[in-house]
Amino acid sequence: MFERYGVPVLQGLIADTPEEAEAAAAKIGGLTVVKAQVKTGGRGLAGGVKVAKTPADAKEAAQKILGLDIKGHIVKRVMIAEGASIAKEFYFSVLLDRSNRTFLSLCSVEGGMDIEQLAVERPEALAKIAVDAVRGIDKAKALEIAKAGGFDDELAEKVADVFVTLYGVFVKEDATLVEVNPLVLTTDGKILALDGKVSLDENADFRHTDRTDLERDDLDPLEAKAKSMDLNYVKLDGQVGIIGNGAGLVMSTLDVVAYAGEKHGGVRPANFLDIGGGASAEVMAAGLDVILGDPQVKSVFVNVFGGITACDAVANGIVGALETLGSSATKPLVVRLDGNNVNEGRRILAEYAHPLVTVVETMDEAADKAAELANK
Repeated sequence: MFERYGVPVLQGLIADTPEEAEAAAAKIGGLTVVKAQVKTGGRGLAGGVKVAKTPADAKEAAQKILGLDIKGHIVKRVMIAEGASIAKEFYFSVLLDRSNRTFLSLCSVEGGMDIEQLAVERPEALAKIAVDAVRGIDKAKALEIAKAGGFDDELAEKVADVFVTLYGVFVKEDATLVEVNPLVLTTDGKILALDGKVSLDENADFRHTDRTDLERDDLDPLEAKAKSMDLNYVKLDGQVGIIGNGAGLVMSTLDVVAYAGEKHGGVRPANFLDIGGGASAEVMAAGLDVILGDPQVKSVFVNVFGGITACDAVANGIVGALETLGSSATKPLVVRLDGNNVNEGRRILAEYAHPLVTVVETMDEAADKAAELANK
């Protein structure tokens, strides 16, 4: 992406096996760097970045890095990047500042792996410059940012054009973050972006139909399945499956289940799943299908507050979901309904009388019941 917009970068090739890494290093020639391709920070500190002097060294480094667990991300791919002779390391980023409803640039003449530590220990060394979303970053603004970040006049002039180009990436790719750490000055006087992090706004995906190659390939299989169904799902490591409508309600449900689980063998929530405002049979069936496919799940807690979607519609959705799933629904469901048309919703479930469904009136009692069933 950086290369496409003219950000100065070094040559880099992708490898999925040690043999491919060796071939890539031979093609690039000279000193190379083998980098873990996982979407998280701290790769260098975790052993996911290694310098290789020869193609054989690159193969050996790839053998060590592939399969490495970095903050829960298993390395399946590495990049073989051309080496650089570094004189100085800098830091630059531009991001969406939600609290101030504008863009923000962070910049420091002191870059490298410990930028987070720098921000805590010496915050004055990390400049924070507001960026007007209409005016953006032009050469004058880039120079202002560089000077605030501690660059002298000569260095500021060198990095300013790169700042402008990186801001172009930020805007044209509908990003919420474009970060380069480190941005370096080489011993022969060039400015290079050695490492980058970009976060893209999924709300703008309709404008970018060429991003399929950027899709995460490290998703948990259940998360990938939920994503294909347009469900807001995150897998956790507990035993009680959670379905709710609205992110706030689901997060509260995670808390009450974790609290209730302390009395029942320490069981915990197995997932976050927000089905949003609509709780139709199709959406409920999709949600239950994902959760019941998790072998760790021992019980399911459906916690719905009827608002725009009334509780009777939710109850019909649960009935329809169970009929759709048929014999594949084998784990107990605890259902708590409240809000619009709650009595009718409870009546529908009572008449349906499915042996796996237990209707509980309050959220705390339902969480306790779900935890109890999971512990059994």
